[in-house]
Amino acid sequence: MAGLGWVIYNGPATQTSAMANGRLRSTCQEGHVLKVKAAVLWEVGQPLDICEVDLDEPKAGEVLVKVGAAGICRSDRHFMHGDAPIAIPVVLGHEGAGTVVQTGPGVTLASEGDQVILSFVPACGRCRSCLEGYSNLCDLHAATGANLLDGTTRLHAAGKDIHHMGKVACFAEYAVIPETGVVPVTDSLPMDKAAMIGCSVTTGVGAALYSAEIKAGSTVAVIGCGGVGLNVIMGAALASAGQIIAVDIREAQLEFAMRFGATHTVNASDQDPVQQVKDLTGGRGADYTFEVFGGGDTTKAAYDMAAKRGVVTVVGIAPWGQEAAINAVDLVRNEKTLRGSYYGSARSRTDMPVMVDMYRSGKLNLDDLVVRHYTLDQINEAYADLDNGEIGRGAIMFD
Repeated sequence: MAGLGWVIYNGPATQTSAMANGRLRSTCQEGHVLKVKAAVLWEVGQPLDICEVDLDEPKAGEVLVKVGAAGICRSDRHFMHGDAPIAIPVVLGHEGAGTVVQTGPGVTLASEGDQVILSFVPACGRCRSCLEGYSNLCDLHAATGANLLDGTTRLHAAGKDIHHMGKVACFAEYAVIPETGVVPVTDSLPMDKAAMIGCSVTTGVGAALYSAEIKAGSTVAVIGCGGVGLNVIMGAALASAGQIIAVDIREAQLEFAMRFGATHTVNASDQDPVQQVKDLTGGRGADYTFEVFGGGDTTKAAYDMAAKRGVVTVVGIAPWGQEAAINAVDLVRNEKTLRGSYYGSARSRTDMPVMVDMYRSGKLNLDDLVVRHYTLDQINEAYADLDNGEIGRGAIMFD
């Protein structure tokens, strides 16, 4: 932060900001921007470009966050490779944590100096979904896409507006985020662990506890043991499942899953995973199955390995346009339930503090989850490691 201050973007200078007592004290006027290093996706299929961008100061209901850590999540990769659409150019990064250094007018949910977890669904609190208790499905958030809630951006470079993935855009030193997208943490957490709660923990543990509502003693199968899948496994263990079967094509990942509560493993690279799960469950199939890879074939496998009256929960997001062939007769005759789970069906501001408490009490093993750290300049290397199947979660760490 040393040496950084607000500079003129479009208007006369009056005062600049400076660091004091560890906080950014800003008296900037409208039209000031901060020069920030960020990873920009200019074109699908190309590496992220580490460059300087302009970041506007926060408007009403927004906060400026100094990013402390950002997770390397496969969801960002989907946009980089064109598996999912997003407005470009864009700063990616949706799994993060940091410190509030400035608040815009009217902000009441966070204060300067707060350590915060970032939520990639900053709910408006007023739409039908929010009012019915489904803030993870906020209508305004969906309608405004990779812009902030007022439909505009705060990021600019090379004469273009730069979009914000999930209204977070934390592959950057600083981010402007709606105040409902930051969840204050009482008593500081390591930034990399706090960042994991921003996506993989809440999505995975929430899918097990809030979406599927696993019953104690039941059998569970989890397809895909990356960062989110490991958290589904931890959620199943928290729910006291009797048998937790990890399914993946990488033996190292399956061995790693045993640290997080898996009781059995199935390697899908050499044998039919559906039959293996049925063999492990006495021919019945699993009471609860989770698809956490993101694909039509794996969704079908999760459905097929579910027992009678089994609950199939799809967590992974498949490439755009993929479909899964489900046996419609089996769905009826065996009374299976097929459902999606977005962001673990969690309410960020209510449920993320619960995840923090679970970590502090030793119920969530986040210390083993994060195994690799990178600088922002190494972000393309970090995604190469993800593509190469490295176990565990990686995180970008900021000074």
